[in-house]
Amino acid sequence: MSKTTAGRFFEDYRIGQIITHAVPRTVSGGERALYHALYPARTALYSSDEFARDCGLAQSPVDDLIGFHIVFGKTVPDVSLNAIANLGYAEGRFLQPVYPGDSLRSHSEVIGLKQNSNGKSGVVWVRTRGENQHGATVLDYVRWVMVRKRNPDAPAPDPVVPELNAVVAPQDLIVPAGLDFTRYDFALAGEPHRWGDYEIGERIDHVDGVTVQEAEHMLATRLWQNTSKVHFDTTQRADGKLLVYGGHVISMARALSFNGLANAQMIAAINAGSHANPCFAGDTIRAWSEVLDRAETTAPGVGALRLRLVATKGAAGVLKDEGGKYHPDVLLDLDYWVLMPV
Repeated sequence: MSKTTAGRFFEDYRIGQIITHAVPRTVSGGERALYHALYPARTALYSSDEFARDCGLAQSPVDDLIGFHIVFGKTVPDVSLNAIANLGYAEGRFLQPVYPGDSLRSHSEVIGLKQNSNGKSGVVWVRTRGENQHGATVLDYVRWVMVRKRNPDAPAPDPVVPELNAVVAPQDLIVPAGLDFTRYDFALAGEPHRWGDYEIGERIDHVDGVTVQEAEHMLATRLWQNTSKVHFDTTQRADGKLLVYGGHVISMARALSFNGLANAQMIAAINAGSHANPCFAGDTIRAWSEVLDRAETTAPGVGALRLRLVATKGAAGVLKDEGGKYHPDVLLDLDYWVLMPV
């Protein structure tokens, strides 16, 4: 009997199924150093213990997306090893910071199933929770993926499509305990722009671009222990290309957004996200943002800003055509909340 696994296929999932993901991972300063080497990330709160202490935290956390990538990576062997595409995200909340020394693990619940009309694949919805060594949830989110069937003749399950909130309500955003921006140093942070300086509907071209290199995106994906075949094995696609992990695009765009949003310090929630078109080595990623909403919080000096972050190979401001289809240059459309000084 074989001791290896080919991963789960669409017919292996059941509504309500709980999947515990291997392997727990202790976070160190190494993740931060590699993250800042792979992406042009330089947000002050994640770069300096002293800056973080002045903002009411015990020390500098690791970038929020480090926690997201680690938790996400653990789900890949169980959820998306045989995925055709990662389709979207919703209801993502960052519930508390992740610090060096924390050990993260994750589990997922299957909350939706729907076979595609071709009978060869189906969509699987899961709610994933990442927990630290104390059992406290550090983040949770829903994502849905298109997964191959092992046997096209396997019977289709009754379709269950979960109803998901389009936006995490401002009152449901969690501000880390102790966070206080009343002593915030704008000079050290890199820009003077406060929460109140951003207008709903405003668009920001983040100007800079980074060309994706094969070795770097593969290194990043391995860093998060993401084992999806399409990122490493050229035989998985008819064109022989390696697909860049969508999270690599998210982190690159978020890091590029520093220019114009340097004070968007912490990610509080992911409302929605779509990997609009595939990204490959050689593509140059640029980013632009649109301000969608603003909300107050009860934390001293802290406001919440809702942003659309778009990663593109083309011009800023371009998103969809008249028919509502994404422009082929658009790689990512991410709707998220950030915390910043008022």
